[in-house]
Amino acid sequence: MRRTILSLIAGAWLAAPGIAVAGDGDESAFQSVITHQLQAFARDDGASAYADAAPNVQTIFPSPDVFMNMVRNGYAPVYRNDGYSFMGTGTDQAGRSFEKVQLHTADGASYKAYYFMEQQPDGTWKISGCVVLKEPDAV
Repeated sequence: MRRTILSLIAGAWLAAPGIAVAGDGDESAFQSVITHQLQAFARDDGASAYADAAPNVQTIFPSPDVFMNMVRNGYAPVYRNDGYSFMGTGTDQAGRSFEKVQLHTADGASYKAYYFMEQQPDGTWKISGCVVLKEPDAV
């Protein structure tokens, strides 16, 4: 199910015309949007978290409740984490801008999250997708 959702989000993103790639100074904008959404998840504020999602995500998940349910069930380290740190921006092979985030959970697990960002017509940035990978356990 999660792979299907990610494929839908990636497909919708790639089909969107006129997507801008991040430039200098966008890293702080990315971090601001991601922080705002993570704080909204921590407060169970679905409306605020949903507002940070790009239109392609809102099309797939047509209400804050549907969106929050998806995050709760498929992205537990994003929904509830015990801390996070930003690890820098990049551009993938398809030209999509992303911010890499280290997430830590209460059980001591560590995850890397790649937040794909989409610039809106008004110049703001929204989250157009997120891929979360569990880090190997420390030895």
